[in-house]
Amino acid sequence: MLDPDRPVLILTTGGTIDKVYFDALSDYQVGETVMAKLLEVARVKRPFRIEEVVRKDSLELTEADRDTLRERVLAAPEHHIVITHGTDTITDTAKRLTDIIGKTIVLVGALAPARFGESDASFNLGMAFATAQVAAPGVYITMSGSVFRADQVVKDREKGAFVPIPR
Repeated sequence: MLDPDRPVLILTTGGTIDKVYFDALSDYQVGETVMAKLLEVARVKRPFRIEEVVRKDSLELTEADRDTLRERVLAAPEHHIVITHGTDTITDTAKRLTDIIGKTIVLVGALAPARFGESDASFNLGMAFATAQVAAPGVYITMSGSVFRADQVVKDREKGAFVPIPR
C-alpha cells in the first residue's frame, strides 16, 4: 500500500540532466542540480529529500563514487529512491546496486540538459518519481517514456535511446 507521507529520496550524481552550457568556454559542465526546481514547477506535493553525492559526467564516475552511492542508498531511511545519473554509464551503476534488498531504486537521466526548453529531463524525472513509489523493490532505469529493469536494458547510442537487451 502506498504511504503518501513517506518521502522519496533523490540522490544526484550529475550527468547531462544537470549540465550547464558555458558559452565563454563553448563547453557543457555539470552544474548545481535543478531537481528541486523541476519538482516545484511540477507542483509535486509528495515529500522528498535531495542529496548530492557527486557532480560529475557519468564517464568520470569511479568505482569509489559508485561505492559511495551504494553506501548512501544502504544508509538511507527511505525505501523509495531516485538517482539522477548520466546516461553513458547508468547501467554500470545500476549493476552495482542490484543486490540491495527492500528498496525501490530508480536511475534516471536525460539526453538534453534540464535547463534546456526541449529537454526530456522533466518527463524522465516524473517517470522515475512515480516508478519509485509503485514498483516492487529492485533497480530500474526510466528513460524516454519506458521503465526498464536495470538488468534488462542497454543504451543504443545510434538510436539515442534505451532499449531492452535483445534475447
